[in-house]
This record gives sequence, C-alpha cells and structure tokens, in this order.
Amino acid sequence: MKKLLALLLLAAGCTLGTGLTPPARAEFLPSWNERLLAIAAAEDGFLTLKGVRAAAMMHLAMHDALNAVERRYEAFAFDGPEAEVGSAAAGPIAAAAHAAFAVAIAQYPDRRTELEDELARWVGAAGGGALASSRTIGESAARAVLATRAGDGWDREAEYTWHPMGPGVYAEFHEHSDTPVGFVFGAGWAKARPFLLERADQFRSPPPPAIDSPAYTRAFDEVASVGRHESTTRTADQTHLAMWWKDFVESSHNRLARQLARQDELDPWRAARMFALLNASIFDAYVGVFDNKFHYNHWRPYTAIRWAANDGNPDTEPDPAWDNLHHHTYAFPSYPSAHGCASAAAMTALADTFGAERRFRMFTPTVDAAGPMSGKIAMQPPYRSFASFDAAAREAAASRVYLGIHFRYDSEQGHDLGCEIGGYAVEHYLRAR
Repeated sequence: MKKLLALLLLAAGCTLGTGLTPPARAEFLPSWNERLLAIAAAEDGFLTLKGVRAAAMMHLAMHDALNAVERRYEAFAFDGPEAEVGSAAAGPIAAAAHAAFAVAIAQYPDRRTELEDELARWVGAAGGGALASSRTIGESAARAVLATRAGDGWDREAEYTWHPMGPGVYAEFHEHSDTPVGFVFGAGWAKARPFLLERADQFRSPPPPAIDSPAYTRAFDEVASVGRHESTTRTADQTHLAMWWKDFVESSHNRLARQLARQDELDPWRAARMFALLNASIFDAYVGVFDNKFHYNHWRPYTAIRWAANDGNPDTEPDPAWDNLHHHTYAFPSYPSAHGCASAAAMTALADTFGAERRFRMFTPTVDAAGPMSGKIAMQPPYRSFASFDAAAREAAASRVYLGIHFRYDSEQGHDLGCEIGGYAVEHYLRAR
C-alpha cells in the first residue's frame, strides 16, 4: 500500500519529503545563478571581485536556508531558525529564494525590478508551506552570511611599489595592456579576506625558476615560439583552446555548473552546496593567487622576450618586436597563473559533486578579441570536450602559454595552487551531517 501511494504521488508530480516538483528541483538554483551573474557582468565585466563575491554570498545563504528547513549539510553562517520560529512548515524553495533575493538586492539595489521578478517566480513555484516562515529563514540566512563579509576588503585600493627594471622583475607595459601609465591590476585582491581559507597566504607556491637556469630557458623558448602572434609551431587546436579559454572563470565555470546541474537534475541541497563551494572557491583562488603574484612580482613573457638581451641568460634570444596571439597582456605579475588557479579550484569543487572522471562538453560561445572591452568574437566551434574535470583545468592553465601571456611554470603552479585551494574548501566546509 505504501509503495502504491508513493507511485501515485510521484505520478502526480510530487516528491516525497520535500514538497518539490521535478522542474523546481532541476531549475531554481541555476536560474538564480544565471540571473545574478548576468547582472554582475553587465555592471563591471567581472573586472572586480564584486560579482563572484556576490555569487558566493548568495549561494552560501541559499545553502544555509535550505539546510535550516531540512538539515543535510553543515551550515556556513546560519545553522537554523530560533526555536519559536520553526522550520517544519517552511518551503525550501521559498526560503532559498528569499535568501538569494536579500543578498542580491544588497549588492545590486538598482536591479530591484528584475530581482523581484526572480523572487516572485520561485516563491510562487514553492506553493504551500508557511511563506512567512520561509521568508524569515531566508532573510536570516542572508543576514548571517552578509555579516561574515563585513569589512572583508574586497574593494580595497591597490597598493603597489614599482621596482627597478631587472631580470625577472615585473615591468610596466601600458602600451600592451591598454591601461594608464603607472596602473597595476589586482594588488588589492591580495589583501581581501577569503571566504574559506584561513588567510590569503595559506598556500605559498614555490619560487619560479631562476632566470639563468635551464628550466627558465626551456619555458622562455616555448612561449616565445607557441605564444607568438604568427606562430609556426602552434597547432590549430592550440590556437582554438588559447582563445576559447579566455572567458573568465566566474563566467565559464558557472555556465558549466548550470549545465551539469540541469542535466543531472540535482536535488536542491546538493546543487546549493555545489554552487556555494564553487563560487567561494573561485573568490578564494583569486585572493590566494594574487597574494602569490605580488609576493614574487615575476615578469611577463612580453617583457622577458623583448628585454632578453639584458636578462643575464646567454641562452635566451631577444626579440624586440615579439607580440603574442591576441596582442594583449594583463597588467599584473605573471607567476602563478590566476586563470589556471581559479579554474583548478572551480573544477575541484565540481568534481566533488559530479565525480572526478565525469565526461562533459563545455560551451563558450564568445570571448574578448584582445583585452577587456576589446569587443567580442565568436568561437568556432563554441565547445570543447573533456574526459575529467582535472583534464579541463590543466588545459585551461596551459591555454595561457599558447596565448603568449604565461610561461609554462606559471600555468602549472597556478593549477597546483588552485587544486590546493579547492581541495581545502571541499574537505573543510559544508560537509554532510
């Protein structure tokens, strides 16, 4: 009889124990993710930490709200309502939607209309339950998460002292980065407080190779050849992956997360945990890698190749006219690779949910032609396929060598640093109860 009742309920579109219909199970978390990141991209193109910080806060609050209704994973900041409020009657979707709205509107108050539309969509979809209780839980979770980030320094002014030109020392190239004279990007990022790491310098990469070493010479020769604008050694596939991976991690890897969450129809608790760990790990990866970057202050290939006559290494050949594939170098130190680090951290979070050996196809339809605000170009084809999350992370890191903006050791150490950061996140936070 119990089995028959369960079958009848499922046939009617019900899910026992949650009050969630299958479409809601598959969609409301990716929908909030897509909405918030579109707002963030429109505001600053992900050129600040604001968007990924907002996404991390929103998804952590949604995670905590869901687990206040039904406890499956450890909380981040809000472990449930006060006893007199009660959570038994609260709708999980409505609670999570109120949490998402409260965080999002605190970060983007001028986008109230579209955020209210998103809230109404999911509060309406939740149905039943005590909506007042749901709202109380959601807003309480949001307040708790927002309170943890007060004064975290995400928008701190950059402080940087330029060093005299020398072998291996980061040097200005404003004509190639298309930035004002004296500008350096991201120094303030190194001072932001992480979400999950104990401190920004928790994981320190080993030093880059000495400029007069064989290891440096090999890396120099490689990027000088395969990273050159009109390279004769870079393959067509390497050219494609170099450009295809240019999309910032907070955009491309969240797109992948939405795709996989929808394909697998994750239950909301698993999906909420995945999105929270993903975005908190990306934020922490940027903080950790920029701390390493400004610790080592290592030069870019653009400087190294053009200035090689003065580097003290007799085995490196200068090329004063050398340029890279997309005619642009980002205006901050090279070592380790930020893209490699953030991608590896993100892929580690995804592997924790979907399995390390998951095969997938990842889509990136357009990328910047050169630097930020250079205009978009379409990728043909717009996808690449991978046998595992780590395979994708390693290709993301290596792409910067073929783009001509990183040495091989930058990319490899960026990948390794990201794995450490992502691994720490999934091992220490939001664990199953």
